[in-house]
Amino acid sequence: MTTSVPASRARALSGRTRTRLSAAGAVVVTVGAGLGLRVVATGSLAKYGGDALYTVLVFALVVAAVPRVTARRAAVVALAVSWAVEFLQLTGVPAELSRHSVLARLVLGSTFNPPDLFWYAVGAAACWLGHIAAGGLSARPGRRFGVGQV
Repeated sequence: MTTSVPASRARALSGRTRTRLSAAGAVVVTVGAGLGLRVVATGSLAKYGGDALYTVLVFALVVAAVPRVTARRAAVVALAVSWAVEFLQLTGVPAELSRHSVLARLVLGSTFNPPDLFWYAVGAAACWLGHIAAGGLSARPGRRFGVGQV
């Protein structure tokens, strides 16, 4: 006996799959942009551009994990995670981990820098506004991404 999936459920699954694939692509592009920025830029542009891209990366990871999330919630979560990591640097734990692991240094950083908090907010705002402009994720709670929904 075969069971068929209702058309609305199939469309929703397809929409979530598409969202996850788009978010995964955004993760790859964001990591590439961050690494590329460090190669072509120096100083404040590289530092603070990297901060904004860090939050963009977290935003993309949130969307990949929870494809039905609203743009606003994804931006708030990305900003909260970015700020939490920055404030964690006040404890010295990330600095210690960074001495032993390049990955820890890339993910956690090592030194608290107050201007980073602003640039994380810039990254979150850019994601939120970008998704609203693109019509990918809704800005309003209760409206979710789905096939045919803009």
